[in-house]
Amino acid sequence: MNPPMPAGLDTLQDSLFPLGETARIGEIVVPPCRPEHLGDPDFREAHGLKYAYAGGSMANGISSLRLAGSLAQEGMLGFFGAAGLQPDEIEKTIDQAQALPKSTSIGFNIINSPNEPNLEAAVADLYLRRGVRLIEASAYLDLSLPLVRYRVKGLQRLPTGDVFAVNRVAAKVSRVEVATRFMSPPPESFLRELVNQGDIDAETARMAEAVPMADDITAEADSGGHTDNRPAITLLPTMLALRDRLQEKYCFARPVRVGAAGGIATPTAAAAAFAMGAAYVMTGSINQACVESGTSEAVRTMLAEAGQADVAMAPAADMFELGVKVQVLKRGTMFAMRAGKLYDIYRTNESLEALPVAQRATLERDYFRAPCDDIWRLTREYFLKRDPAQAERGERDPKHKMALVFRWYLGQASRWANIGEPDRKVDYQVWCGPAMGAFNEWAKGSFLEDPSERRAAVVALNIMTGAAYLTRVHGLRCQGARVEPRAAAFAPRRIEDLRKLLG
Repeated sequence: MNPPMPAGLDTLQDSLFPLGETARIGEIVVPPCRPEHLGDPDFREAHGLKYAYAGGSMANGISSLRLAGSLAQEGMLGFFGAAGLQPDEIEKTIDQAQALPKSTSIGFNIINSPNEPNLEAAVADLYLRRGVRLIEASAYLDLSLPLVRYRVKGLQRLPTGDVFAVNRVAAKVSRVEVATRFMSPPPESFLRELVNQGDIDAETARMAEAVPMADDITAEADSGGHTDNRPAITLLPTMLALRDRLQEKYCFARPVRVGAAGGIATPTAAAAAFAMGAAYVMTGSINQACVESGTSEAVRTMLAEAGQADVAMAPAADMFELGVKVQVLKRGTMFAMRAGKLYDIYRTNESLEALPVAQRATLERDYFRAPCDDIWRLTREYFLKRDPAQAERGERDPKHKMALVFRWYLGQASRWANIGEPDRKVDYQVWCGPAMGAFNEWAKGSFLEDPSERRAAVVALNIMTGAAYLTRVHGLRCQGARVEPRAAAFAPRRIEDLRKLLG
């Protein structure tokens, strides 16, 4: 016979709070489960955190220093979205970050840049020079020499004989072949090249064989921005099993930790990720909707109105020619459709000059709002400062010139969104996954329904506290108890109420 259960929601919640005390409901005993106990304690210890929670990086400073710092202040990990920014802009943010009291809980992003390898190298060198000890590697299809150089510089042999990497890498991955590279030691070919260049010595190269490329791997499921749209319920277990196989092969002193991202927007999603074995959870889309994000109020309002189906895939500005796509908001903007049209035109034509007259006129009127020649002049000037090789190649190669002009639109679409350019709202590029719709549904009817109330740390504490509560509810079910659906829920609470619950 199933044990009797409390009749109402309030009674059950009164029984299960505080979360840090053993609860007794009839003959059922529910052990404590505080939010700071969820996830892998090694992850919390390694990064000096209270909670196994991270705010992932979003390019162009959308995951701003203010956002990352607000999470760090509450004992969580925050990443600044450095992708798309110039090294001098990133360095200014490093200055500000290193002056903060919780600076060790703030990391910086580095993104794979196959079209701009010099920029990626410059960013990696900047992080080494300025002592940035934690980076998040995003959108990597393969390892790069700058990333390997960052990882292996400063390797130390401890008295125990183990090798310690002072430069920590957290990598977002969604493919087994990419995860394998990050869960393995740095490639010998790269180590050899670094030795030949004088970047490291032979002893460092030998030590590198004892460490994986990444300390933490984030299994990135269906998310905003770069994504393979993988379901978390299959991706995370696959990555955990892969980690176990590679750990058995390499016997690292510290096994790679595997976290979960993509779709993490509610207590239920976080509780499910931890139940599957995630070392930590990472959020993205929902942070962009918070007041600390580096985007515009117009975008935050659009995100607050999004449903789970209001997203689409569109060509990525940084990997346009490769056909790589990013997930963006579809509701209220024509960006996804227009960007897709640009890629189709690029794929089927050899130059701007070869475009049909009517098609070129449409681009100039609706997309660029300027002649293609003017856009090329602007683009050329931009790349002469950022990466001269791109501008020079564009002068020689008409198809590459066309790609750069089209990439101008993709890049500007993100900028227009971030600054809230009112005349360009129809062209806003807003990176967003279905998690945004799930969050909006959960927040409906609560104070978090209002975009002006959405603060990253408040959202995070609600998700973690709710996940701990739902884990305890699950403990009841595991003992055969009946739990009415209304009781198996956690509604958003204001920060002062959360602190009372947590004690």
